[in-house]
Amino acid sequence: MLKLEDIHASYGRIEALRGMTLEIGSGEIVCLIGSNGAGKSTTLMTISGVLKPSGGRISFAGKEVHALPPHKIVAMGLSQVPEGRRIFPKLTVMENLDMGAFLKVRSRESEVGSRDGALPRFQNNQLEYIFSLFPVLKERRKQPGGTLSGGEQQMLAIGRALMSRPKLYDPDIKKAYLGE
Repeated sequence: MLKLEDIHASYGRIEALRGMTLEIGSGEIVCLIGSNGAGKSTTLMTISGVLKPSGGRISFAGKEVHALPPHKIVAMGLSQVPEGRRIFPKLTVMENLDMGAFLKVRSRESEVGSRDGALPRFQNNQLEYIFSLFPVLKERRKQPGGTLSGGEQQMLAIGRALMSRPKLYDPDIKKAYLGE
């Protein structure tokens, strides 16, 4: 599903990744473990397209992604939960979750050609799924994200990433929640 081949990435003249190779298959759980400065965050930022590799190839679901901008990578189904509870603190829980579905809603609007204010069916289904995982988010959906506890903010960050229906987390999410 995700394949990194001989990835090199740098911050200026400092090479942070030297020949990183990694393969994650469908249904696998993989952890990156290492000390500070080992390249864990750099690896994730490179996979997400935030940092462009200076060498090597990254493919996701059989398509090369190393040259794509981050929004195109997210649209393909690869999402990242940022460390440190990086949510939008002034936006409500619902607004934060809506931000996670932004690309999906926008692509559906262009397919259908209208926006009538109603949540698309896929978004409602995904929201129900997230609320089943994190019931406290449903209870606090009108509350600003910055007023949540630290653990609740992390739940919100995870929920926001799941709103884009990432394939890397759950390859069967389309079938399970949309009946497709």
